[in-house]
Amino acid sequence: MSAPSQPEGLHQERTFLTYPDQPGRRVGVRIEHTGGPGRSRDESSRPVAVLVHGFKGFMDWGFFPHLSRRLAAAGFVVVSMNTSGSGVGEDPMVMDDDDAFFNDSYSRQLEDMAKVRKFARGLAGVAPDLEVLVGHSRGGGMAVISAAEEAPAALVTWAAIGDADRFDEAMKARWREQGYLPVPNARTGQVHRMGLAGLEDFERNAGRLDIGAAAGRLQSPFLAIHGLEDETVPYGAAVTLSERAPRGEALLIEGADHGFGASHPLETPGSIQTLEVAVDSTETFALKHTRRR
Repeated sequence: MSAPSQPEGLHQERTFLTYPDQPGRRVGVRIEHTGGPGRSRDESSRPVAVLVHGFKGFMDWGFFPHLSRRLAAAGFVVVSMNTSGSGVGEDPMVMDDDDAFFNDSYSRQLEDMAKVRKFARGLAGVAPDLEVLVGHSRGGGMAVISAAEEAPAALVTWAAIGDADRFDEAMKARWREQGYLPVPNARTGQVHRMGLAGLEDFERNAGRLDIGAAAGRLQSPFLAIHGLEDETVPYGAAVTLSERAPRGEALLIEGADHGFGASHPLETPGSIQTLEVAVDSTETFALKHTRRR
């Protein structure tokens, strides 16, 4: 069903994108591509895929490396990112930058995405008009907004949130009272803290952060993939977003949860049926909409 998890001739590079006017703020980036048998285009016109993680996620979590390698094997230059507020510092596998996580906000995530997308489209050998944007969970919701503001060739979301207002009024009141919101991380046992910047940013920019409204402005072909067993974000979000998008469609996967069956680390890529349906569908959709007419 799937290509090997380590494509022949895979090339990988990691770097950081920085903000000169904001010392210490930086976005982690991993670039992957292959010159192996999966290459389907001339080197001078390769499509590019930008992958965006979700809340408490990062580019080396679970299914992301597998998805990246599959797209690289299909001929894409794949640019994965850690947002500047992801909490991931020098060690790409550890969320140990508490200050960055504390100061994160939706607007900062969108700014990071715009920076990475511009970087990706400017890479040597990439065709800037053949960009595919892929986002998971919160990253999927922000990808909808980013794509509405600057259209890629195609947009794919996995288990995307359909509403940026994820907190009830009682929780917001506690958030304001103590100046932060505790965020347990079941995977690591850590308790992260979200500062007031995130709440204040949402309240100040609620119009821009209306994901449903952004879906209605999408010009790009849009595939919303969601698991029917998702207990974190109900699959109705994918149905609603795809229906609002002029060129949207939804793929609902039976038996898939929020992570599409993946765990971290993903020890057996290619063996999880629900995940492979999502990966295969993403690859097919991405190739269809980056093919030169």
